[in-house]
Amino acid sequence: MIPYGRQRISAADIDAVVEALQSPLITQGPRVAAFEQAIADYCHAPYGVALSSATAALHVACLTLNVGPGDLVWTVPNTFVASANCARYCGAEVDFVDIDPTTGNLCVQALAAKLAHAQHTGRLPKVIIPVHFAGASCDMQAIAALTKPLGIFIIEDASHAIGGRYQNLPVGACTYSDFTVFSFHPVKIITTGEGGVLTTRNQALAERAQELRSHGITRDPKRMEAKHPEPWYYEQRELGFNYRMTDIQAALGLSQLSQLDTFVATRNELASQYRKAFSNTKVAFLQLSEQVYSSYHLFVIQVPAAQRLQLFNDLRAANIGVHVHYIPVHWQPDFRPLGFARGQFPQSELYYNQAITLPLYVDLSASEQEHIIQTLLALAKHWE
Repeated sequence: MIPYGRQRISAADIDAVVEALQSPLITQGPRVAAFEQAIADYCHAPYGVALSSATAALHVACLTLNVGPGDLVWTVPNTFVASANCARYCGAEVDFVDIDPTTGNLCVQALAAKLAHAQHTGRLPKVIIPVHFAGASCDMQAIAALTKPLGIFIIEDASHAIGGRYQNLPVGACTYSDFTVFSFHPVKIITTGEGGVLTTRNQALAERAQELRSHGITRDPKRMEAKHPEPWYYEQRELGFNYRMTDIQAALGLSQLSQLDTFVATRNELASQYRKAFSNTKVAFLQLSEQVYSSYHLFVIQVPAAQRLQLFNDLRAANIGVHVHYIPVHWQPDFRPLGFARGQFPQSELYYNQAITLPLYVDLSASEQEHIIQTLLALAKHWE
């Protein structure tokens, strides 16, 4: 079966991990700090904070912005549940902004309308979490223009998008946001096995995020209440978590990061082959803004809803491991008691009912991609 996604682990990656395993420090050692700095430098952001997962990074970003009971956080339905759950972890309420089904990303017009209604009712969100779906950045300048004058914080969920660019700057530069969050799960662009990083331009936010990921503890005398602490002394400043990345993971991340631009270029070439093959056919695909260079974590096609299940099964039968991203979050049973129901976000639902994710990863061969393309085009001939 051709998988929809798969990591590439090189001999250099393995050597880097072995070297970390043979070093005196395999948990909180120098590689974590080096990985944080390397990500920050790559993204043109002053600060990077490594965590155990992107979910942990989203949670810590919310906590750092003092999200709590009584607050409201908005994200999109077309995402993995972590983009919404991070607010719920903090005791906040969550709501959604509909997407543009042609891009899969947050719809700026829907956001403007929802903000106008929220101003009228006096219930603005504290934080908005745009999701850079499939590796393509949302229109962050437009989102910031609507939200920043209202005092709303922005966390970019860029779990799909490291290596992508917006307005010719790396995703993660935080030009229009308070935080950007990346994921390094194995099916993402680069991997640390599990892991995440958040970037920010704000030193105070970075320092608090560093404490929250490690039980809320600091060893920095400048951040302690004690005036003349002993050399072994530390303080827990607030209730934090064990969300730390290990040096073993960071070693893999550093090695993978050196290959990031090559990985993204290869993904773009594969996506270009798909786009060329499906142009002027019954197979539609997501569109990109001229401001965006996608990292192409996913390649999503849109097909007639009535044909999707059969097509999904036929492609799987042909050993093509297609997938669907994502079931709208507000459809999940755990969100029903919060007042959500089908029909509330029609564009997200329209997108979902027509979406299939095709295989896309660095080691997808030309013959495998041709098999995918020709099988799909043959099946599409029978659509009404």
